[in-house]
Amino acid sequence: MEFEPLKGGISNTSFLVRDRTGKYVARCGGDIAVHHVFRDRERAASEAAFRAGLSPELVYGEPGIMVFRFIEGRTFTEDDMRSNVQRIVPLLRTCHHSVGRLLTGPPAVFWVFHVIRDYASTLLKAKARMANDLPQYVELANALEDCQLPQPIVFGHHDLLPGNFIDDGERIWLIDWEYAGYGTPLFDLANTAANGSFTVEQERELLETYFAAPVSPELQLSFDAMKVASSLREALWAMVSEIYLSAPGADYGAHADEYLRRTNLAVKRFNERHGLL
Repeated sequence: MEFEPLKGGISNTSFLVRDRTGKYVARCGGDIAVHHVFRDRERAASEAAFRAGLSPELVYGEPGIMVFRFIEGRTFTEDDMRSNVQRIVPLLRTCHHSVGRLLTGPPAVFWVFHVIRDYASTLLKAKARMANDLPQYVELANALEDCQLPQPIVFGHHDLLPGNFIDDGERIWLIDWEYAGYGTPLFDLANTAANGSFTVEQERELLETYFAAPVSPELQLSFDAMKVASSLREALWAMVSEIYLSAPGADYGAHADEYLRRTNLAVKRFNERHGLL
């Protein structure tokens, strides 16, 4: 049996494992309570996602480790996300319509506005850097939450970074279900656009393809607000991680700064389109 460290993860330690039966990925890590990550729920989501045809098979799991079949392919870049909208939307639809119906065990819930408020509370208690800015981030989250259009409850992935898409040349796989849970479809859509740095035209293509209809002003308002929340949540995630996590090669400070930049840009675009928050 051979082990090889895998690079690129920013919250877990992973290894490529080879034995006489094939190649596997071993993900190592326990619960991360400050991030609302609980591995029993991640395992359940991963198993349901495999049954839905979205994710590689989980072949072994116990507290602290999960072993998946290895997928030969390449991880996406932001350019790949922008150029593959028509391939990404069916993945999101399958996730939203099928994975929750295959899930077993206690359900997880993901509501980004609660996550932002909880992160702010955690950072205030830890007297983190930029602590003076946290009350305004909470106010921003509350204002963004007030912009939300009622949507159906679906089971979402909620961590659609480029590195969580793998293209094997024929199809795209979704991996890493640690933030999966019930929410609304708009977060996954906004998360995709925010993490892929979509243009206005690409965002319209994403929404019109997913909903199979023109984008109403009310939906556009909710989506633009959710896009701000997506980037703000990622920035605060990195600030919390800077205190509580230590993944090889991860620069949480730089990640936080980049997503604060994206948050400010998203707020500017929101204000230009809809008026001041």
